[in-house]
Amino acid sequence: MNKSLHYCHARWRCSLAAAAFFLFAAAARAEPAMWVIKDKDSTIYLIGTLHLLRHDMEWDAAKVKKTVGESTELWLEIADADNQANLLPVMQKYGFDRENPLSGKLNAAQKEKLTKVAASYNLPLAVLEPMRPWTAGLIFAVLPLQKAGYDPNAGVDRILKTQAEKEGDKIFGFETAEEQVRFLADLPETDQIAFLEESLDDAEKGLALLDKLATAWLAGDTETIGHILVDELKTKSPALYDKLVVQRNVRWAGKIAEILKRPGVRQIAVGAAHLAGPDSLQVQLAKRGIKVERY
Repeated sequence: MNKSLHYCHARWRCSLAAAAFFLFAAAARAEPAMWVIKDKDSTIYLIGTLHLLRHDMEWDAAKVKKTVGESTELWLEIADADNQANLLPVMQKYGFDRENPLSGKLNAAQKEKLTKVAASYNLPLAVLEPMRPWTAGLIFAVLPLQKAGYDPNAGVDRILKTQAEKEGDKIFGFETAEEQVRFLADLPETDQIAFLEESLDDAEKGLALLDKLATAWLAGDTETIGHILVDELKTKSPALYDKLVVQRNVRWAGKIAEILKRPGVRQIAVGAAHLAGPDSLQVQLAKRGIKVERY
């Protein structure tokens, strides 16, 4: 299997198209944004995560680790995102179309851009041909990060999960690997191609945009995160935005409302873009009468 595809499999879960959202980091020390929900017998801590980081990144995790320490449950987007045995068959099932090559689905300008960007990353076109457009798009969402040394083993999700496991906490996921794959796999082909084009554009930009996003995350600046990431997706790909951000936030808000009915302390960690913008998880919770405060 191609090395780039392996990396894709290992961390495609960055909410898929939201891979372009959530994968950023910088070598600095700061405190990410957190929120808290409380009622008479329940407390839920919310944090927006970065799924891949560089190992040399330093960030103030004390408050985050404290909330995990207080919690008896950790809720992630996927509970077992690093389980390759579960993920690979799903990717094989939904991620490839070997009878219809990728290049045959693209117009001349799109093929030219694909060829150019693939060459810049030394990625043979033959590797991409059996992929569906969304799968190829995910490859180009991950490649710049891979090249810069970003690693899921250093990601916030992994840190939280490792600590929760050490403490014997229960770990749950809002979604399964197959559900997340199908968010993109079930899109019309035109929307998949649009995602591929956006990923190619971002791959050409390199890490400049990621560094800007990292600065915002490290400062807890959700307004900037929302402006750069959420607003752009909403404008350029409204169907993708609705499916990957809005609909998921609505579902998760419903699940959190159910969780609140049970007493206890819990930590919820989801991709940072879900906690920014006009359709954020906090907004969806507020619509249900659930108060979310900055922590």
